[in-house]
Amino acid sequence: MNTSDFDFELPDELIAQDAQPRGTSRLLVLDRATGAVRHESVADLPSILRAGDLLVVNNTRVFAARLLGHRVPSGGAVECLLLGPTDSMSPRSNSGFRIPDREMRTAEALVHPGQKLKPGALVRFEGPAGVLIAEVIARRFQGRRTIRLWSESGGDVDTLIDVLGHVPLPPYIKRADTLADRERYQTVFARVRGSVAAPTAGLHFTPELLTALGGAGVEHTEVTLHVGYGTFKPVRVERVEDHVVDPEHYDIAADAANAITRARNDARRIVAVGTTTTRALEDAALRGGGRVMSGSGTASIFMYPGHQFKAIDALLTNFHLPASSLLMLVAAFAGKQRVLAAYREAVERRYRFYSYGDAMLIL
Repeated sequence: MNTSDFDFELPDELIAQDAQPRGTSRLLVLDRATGAVRHESVADLPSILRAGDLLVVNNTRVFAARLLGHRVPSGGAVECLLLGPTDSMSPRSNSGFRIPDREMRTAEALVHPGQKLKPGALVRFEGPAGVLIAEVIARRFQGRRTIRLWSESGGDVDTLIDVLGHVPLPPYIKRADTLADRERYQTVFARVRGSVAAPTAGLHFTPELLTALGGAGVEHTEVTLHVGYGTFKPVRVERVEDHVVDPEHYDIAADAANAITRARNDARRIVAVGTTTTRALEDAALRGGGRVMSGSGTASIFMYPGHQFKAIDALLTNFHLPASSLLMLVAAFAGKQRVLAAYREAVERRYRFYSYGDAMLIL
């Protein structure tokens, strides 16, 4: 299967740079059995879905993963993008710099300028809330670094990251982040800190919409999948089958697994909110022999046409990049030709694309 088969023309002006108010976006509804398309609004979901449907959402929370600082002692500007949550580690420095006896964290990161930041290099990030120090301790593949982080005053490192850092908006949003993005680039379900990108289908929901859905008999439950920077990884191979997706950690609590099992046993629809939720559920079902079991895992599953879905019956998702692994997932669920035809219609009707854009419901 050729990667180029998933390409389509998208005018730059349709790439949403700012978010609409929650719950007001347009909604393209695709019937995957017939290919029929109709045009609705996200606010219409309570009348589109049916009583007994189970919405499954991703409750991951985006953290302020983009840090701006300067080298020590030269003062040169440095940008650091943390690629995932930090981990604890022992205080040992490669640079000869004396590290105080306090909390240490380690993380994988993309740093710029990478060629100047070799193992032992020190970077300082500061603001009114305090000072965060980073030390490069190892080089990794594709420009990545392993860094060690600590607070100069001995405070909590993750708390300081969230205060000093910037919202890691996707690379196709061509503007600086704002204070408004700190709230708008989170879903109303966001509880478990750990993502560097939002599960964007969830950005459309409001508490009022959830109440309306509940009143219509639509249930919902939560899983956690921490979205990594690999969600933006381009497919650079000619053959789809040769692409490798980056792994992402997920957790499925017992109450969520039980709700999904009950819905399956009752022949009720399981509606995944987003491709991230889909990855967690399909990976768990693959491991569970077709049943979504509770527990933690690492999703390495790559879904493209030919994949047999075991866990979901419907999918709410945003519109994805041309020739991307996420578009391939959607094409696997609804059929390549039908999805690409729906995308062409979305372009013709001037739908907004990507993270802050409009939505698509596949039933």
